Amino acid sequence: MNLQQLRTLSSERVDSYLKTSLSTYQAANSLHTAMLYSLFNGGKRVRPMLVYASAQLFGPITPLTDASAAAVEAIHAYSLVHDDLPAMDDDDLRRGQPTCHIKFDEATAILAGDALQTFAFEMLSDASLESAATQIQLVQTLAKASGRHGMVTGQMIDLTSVNQTIDRQTLELMHQHKTGALIKAAIKMGAISAQCQDPKALDALDGYAHAIGLAFQVQDDILDITSDTQTLGKNQFSDEDANKPTYPKLLGLEASKQLVIDLHQQASEQIRPFAEKGKSLVELANYIIHRNH
Repeated sequence: MNLQQLRTLSSERVDSYLKTSLSTYQAANSLHTAMLYSLFNGGKRVRPMLVYASAQLFGPITPLTDASAAAVEAIHAYSLVHDDLPAMDDDDLRRGQPTCHIKFDEATAILAGDALQTFAFEMLSDASLESAATQIQLVQTLAKASGRHGMVTGQMIDLTSVNQTIDRQTLELMHQHKTGALIKAAIKMGAISAQCQDPKALDALDGYAHAIGLAFQVQDDILDITSDTQTLGKNQFSDEDANKPTYPKLLGLEASKQLVIDLHQQASEQIRPFAEKGKSLVELANYIIHRNH
C-alpha cells in the first residue's frame, strides 16, 4: 500500500467511524457542534494512518483497527483544542481556521476537549467489538500515552519551559511525551488490533515510532521559522514569539535539519526487517520529514 492509498483508506474509514459513533449523541447543541468542528477541520490524519500502516503488517484491517484509529484521532483533536486555549499556548489559528475557543468560546472549547477525550475510550470499549482482552490492551496503551505518562506531562514541561533555557535532554523528554507518546501509541495499537504478539516486531515498531515521533516535532520546530502562516495553517513564529525552547534555537537550523535526516535513517533501519510489508511506514517517514505544514 503506497502513501496515497493509505491516506485515502485512513481518511475514509476513520471519518466514517467517527461520524457514525458521534451520531448516537442526540443533544444537538454547541458541544456537539464544537466536537465535529474539532474533528473535521482539515486534519492530515497522520496518527490514524500510522494505526492502519502498522495493522496491515500483521493481518487485515478490522473494526478493532478502525476503533483504534478513531480513538487516537479523537485524543489528538482533544489535545489540540486544549493546547490552543488562552491558559496554554493561546493560539487563535489552527489548520487555517479559528481555534475552537475563538470559533465558539473558552468554556465550550474546554468541554469539547473533555468530551473528545472520553469519546475516544467510549469507542475503544464498545461491547460490539467483542474482543475484551484486546480492548483492555488498547485502552491501557492509549490512556498511558494520553495522560501523566505521556501528553499531559509533555505539555506541563512545555509550559514550565517558556522563557527558560533548557538542555537537549529536557527538550527531547518534553517532545517524546507531548508528541511522541501518541505516535508510539498509534503504531502499537495498530499492531495490537491485528493480534500481533511478536516481541521483536513490537520492539522494532517502538524504535521506529521513537525516531519518527521526535523527527515530527523537530520538523515542526523548523517549519515554524522557515514556512509561512498560510502554508502552516497557524501563526508563523508562534514558538519564537512565545519564547519557547525549540531545536533550531538550541542546535541551530542546519543542525536541526541534519537531526531530522538522522532520525529518518534510524526509523528506516528499525523497519527494514518488514521488507515490502513495511512500505507504508517507509513512505510515512518520508512524508513526515519532507512535509511543509
